[in-house]
Amino acid sequence: MNYNYLLQQEFNVGIYIRLSQEDKDKKYESDSESVINQKELLKSYVKNNNFNLSGEYVDDGYSGTNFDRPGFQKMLEDIKKKKINCVIVKDLSRFGRDHVMTGYYIETFFPENSIRFISILESYDSFKNQASNDSSTFIIACNDYYSKQNSIKIKNVLNDKRRNGKFIGSKPSYGYMRDPEDKGHLIPDPKTAPTVKKIFKWRVDGIGPTEIATRLNNENIPTPSQYKNIKFSSRLIIRDEWNISSVKKILTNRIYTGDMVQHTQSKVNYKSKKKITLDKSLWIIVENTHEPLVDKKTFEYVQTLKNRHSRNYSLKTTRPKRMFEGKIYCKECGNRLSVYYRKKFDYWSINCNRYSRDPKRGRCSSHFYPYDYLEQQLLEQIESAVYIFINELDLQELNREVVKNIHKETESIDKIIDKLTLEKEQIINRLSNLYNDRCDGIITTELYKELSMESERKLKKINNSIEIEKNKIENIKNKANILPNYTKKIKKLLDLNKPKKELIDTLIDKIVIDENRNINIKFKYEVIPEINFRYENKKLIRNPYGKKGKTK
Repeated sequence: MNYNYLLQQEFNVGIYIRLSQEDKDKKYESDSESVINQKELLKSYVKNNNFNLSGEYVDDGYSGTNFDRPGFQKMLEDIKKKKINCVIVKDLSRFGRDHVMTGYYIETFFPENSIRFISILESYDSFKNQASNDSSTFIIACNDYYSKQNSIKIKNVLNDKRRNGKFIGSKPSYGYMRDPEDKGHLIPDPKTAPTVKKIFKWRVDGIGPTEIATRLNNENIPTPSQYKNIKFSSRLIIRDEWNISSVKKILTNRIYTGDMVQHTQSKVNYKSKKKITLDKSLWIIVENTHEPLVDKKTFEYVQTLKNRHSRNYSLKTTRPKRMFEGKIYCKECGNRLSVYYRKKFDYWSINCNRYSRDPKRGRCSSHFYPYDYLEQQLLEQIESAVYIFINELDLQELNREVVKNIHKETESIDKIIDKLTLEKEQIINRLSNLYNDRCDGIITTELYKELSMESERKLKKINNSIEIEKNKIENIKNKANILPNYTKKIKKLLDLNKPKKELIDTLIDKIVIDENRNINIKFKYEVIPEINFRYENKKLIRNPYGKKGKTK
C-alpha cells in the first residue's frame, strides 16, 4: 500500500524510554535494553524518517505494569498541550505491560488525540493499515502475562530466601548492615549498633521514650532515616530529630534479638504499589539467624513496659463530655485541644494533644488552660454576641442573604456536575463503540471484557462523584429550611442560665485558640459574625486545683 500521504505531514515526535529494576538485573539484555541504547535507536529512527524530535521521556527503574510514571505522565501533558503528535517506542513492552491500559492508550487515547504511535521492533504504526499491526493485541497480552508469571517466580524465590533466614529487604534495620561476604546475612553495624544497645539499656533503667529521644538528640546522633538517607514523610513537622515513634519502633523490633522477621506486608497484586499488612500467622520468622543486639529476656521485659502508665492524669472516656469538648482546636497545628481530668487534684484542664503527647519535641506549643475558667469566658462572649444578634435580627433580610449565598455556592457545584456529566457521556460512547466492535467481530469477547472493565470502573467513579456533588447542593439548600429553627435555638440560648452541650453543638461550628491565647469563635451557617477575643486570667485568687487543692 502507498503511504506517500504521510510524507506530506509534519510529525513532532516524543520518544518514550523505560527500563525497570528487573531489566537492569538481566545481564544478557542489559546492553540492548539500557536507556542509552534505547535512546540511540529511537533517535536514529527519527532522523532516518525525517521526523522532528520534540521531546524525550524517560522512566528509569519503573515497572511497566502501571502507568503512574513521571516520564509517561509528562508525555501525556505534552500531548494535551499539542507539543507532540507522534510517540515512538523501541517495543511494546517498553511502553507498558498492563494489556488493558496499554490497549486503551494505543487503541483509544492516541486515536482520539490524533497521535501517531510507532513501535519499532514490532513494526507497528497506527497510521498504516498493515498486517503487522494485527499482532499487537496478542503481543500486549503476552507482555502482561509475562509480568504476572515473572512476579510469581520472583515471589517464590524471595519467600524461599526468607524461609532460609536470608535478609531480602532493601536496607537492614538500624543497627545492622549486610555481611560483605553474604548479602543475605546481617551483622552489627559498628556505627549504629551501640546506639540500639544504649536505647534498650535506658528503657530497662526506667527511662521513657520521650527522655530517650531527648538524650539522643542532645548527643546529635543521626536518626535512622538520616543514617539510611531515606526520604522523610511529608506528614512530619520535625524531620531530622528523634521522637517517641522512632524510639518505640526500635524497642518493639524483634530483629534485635537475632530473629529474622519478614513478609509482614505484601502488595495487593503485581500491578499495584499498594501494600497491606499481613496477619501475624503469615509472617516468616526464622530464629537465631544473626548476632543479637539485646537478649530475648530483656526484649520481652521491655515489651511489658508498654502497658505501664506514669502520668498522673487520664482521659475519662465513660464520663459525659464537657460543654465545649470536641469543638476547640489549636490554631498552630490544627489538632483538637483535649480536655483532661487530673484525678490527683480533682481538676479539669485543656491543652493541645499534639503538644501533650510529646512536649519535649516541640511539635506544637502549650495551650494550657483551667477548663472551667475558659468555659466561663466562652459562654460570656457567645451570650453577648447572641443578644446583639437577636436585637438586630431581620429575618427577611437574613433569608435574602442566605438565598443569595446558596445560589452562589450551587452555581460552582453545577459547573463541576456538568464537567463530570460530559466525561460520563464520553465513556458511555466509548463503551458503545467497544460493544459494536465486539458484535462486528473486530475484537474478541475476552478483549472486550478487559477493555470495558476499566471504562466501567471510571464510570462508577464518576457516578459516585456526581452523587456527592448533588448531595452538596441538597445540603446547601437545606440551610434555608434550617434557618428558622436555627434562630429559635439561638433565642433559646438566652433563656438558659447555663446551656447544654447539645445546644452548643447545634450553634457553634468551631473554636480556634492560638498560643498567645487569642480565641476565634465561628458559628454555623455564618448567621452570626465570628467572635474574636483574648483569654484573660480572671479570679486568680480562686484555687485552680479544685476542692482537694495541690498536694505538697
